[in-house]
Amino acid sequence: MRAHHIDRPADLDVVRESYDRVADNYAHMVVTTGVGDIRSHPWLKASIDAFADTVSGLGPVLDVGCGPGTVTAYLAERGLDVSGVDLSPRMIENARRLHPQCRFSVASATDLDLGEASLGGVLGWWSLFNLPRDIVPQVLALFARALKPGGHFITATHVGDEDAVRTEAYGGVPVRWTTHKWRPEQLVDLIEQAGLRPVAELRLPADEQSGPGLVIMAKRPA
Repeated sequence: MRAHHIDRPADLDVVRESYDRVADNYAHMVVTTGVGDIRSHPWLKASIDAFADTVSGLGPVLDVGCGPGTVTAYLAERGLDVSGVDLSPRMIENARRLHPQCRFSVASATDLDLGEASLGGVLGWWSLFNLPRDIVPQVLALFARALKPGGHFITATHVGDEDAVRTEAYGGVPVRWTTHKWRPEQLVDLIEQAGLRPVAELRLPADEQSGPGLVIMAKRPA
């Protein structure tokens, strides 16, 4: 029995199957177009660089919802002891193929067995918005508990009020998942309630690829 129980999302299996179906197309898009690669977006790259500088030397870093492993590999290049996990086995297959030097495993954010104060950093980088709204506080509490004092959490997500149901993605592949958008003040409040202290916030306007976005970095107080 894990010390920190998190409720299982009712749509977890459907979401996993959907991401399995788009995994190859998504990985191909990242590699060939740079969409989804922080190196093609200077402000997102700056956020990840700041995170890397901040957690360097604090201990292991976990990239939760790593997809094809782009950010995990970038952080490894920066010298961090980083590993990635993702709900989708096919995403992890692509991550291992593209970045064989890195460590990846299949796991949901809701089913992680993390020791208290075991991590220097945690990422939920464009990966937590599929979690039901009542599950997010539970996951944030797990992350807060797993961070060492002084450790940092960084997340990026879509801004808005709605729960947007998606039925196709990445080349017209049929999918079924819900994107739960958050107002910045709502997410900041949840992060604070989890016991973390926000230290930086970046708001991104809508562009040709996506609606408005939000990056938040927070720390576990020493």
